[in-house]
Amino acid sequence: MQINVAQHLKSAVGSVRDYEVSETIDVTGDGNGSLVQGKVSLMRTDQGILVRGVLNAEVKLTCSRCLSLFNCPLTLNIEEEFFPTIDVVSGVSIPVPDEPGCFTIDERHVLDLNEAMRQCALLAIPMKPLCREDCAGLCPDCGHNLNLGACNCPPQGADPRWSELSKLNKEKGTK
Repeated sequence: MQINVAQHLKSAVGSVRDYEVSETIDVTGDGNGSLVQGKVSLMRTDQGILVRGVLNAEVKLTCSRCLSLFNCPLTLNIEEEFFPTIDVVSGVSIPVPDEPGCFTIDERHVLDLNEAMRQCALLAIPMKPLCREDCAGLCPDCGHNLNLGACNCPPQGADPRWSELSKLNKEKGTK
């Protein structure tokens, strides 16, 4: 989403403008776009424009247990300051802060929210995405998706390393 903020840069510090966001962005870099929707508020600061908002998106992820694709809803809380590169009144170049990765407003006074939304969405993706809380995963022997039902593998015997503990458990049960 690109917003021309030339008039907003001329306004007083603290002035706010609200915008509706409905934009498709490629969050994961796989070529599939994700619809991002919500509201953002642009507030004029002494150095630039502060963007705040709550956005909703949905990305297609792979479950870390069963390896199936699923749609994962995300809530994005965005709060980033954008710095102008050109003074809106005089047209003189302005040095941007010496921060790596800071967001800028281009020479035509256009603020581009796409990269900030993409980065925010990447941070909102769970580290271990699950298609559902009770995902059963895959059978360790045959690889069958256990969410679709039991597999035909024979039941696993007890691990022989636990045999001494099971003897103790049996003795405790008889006393």
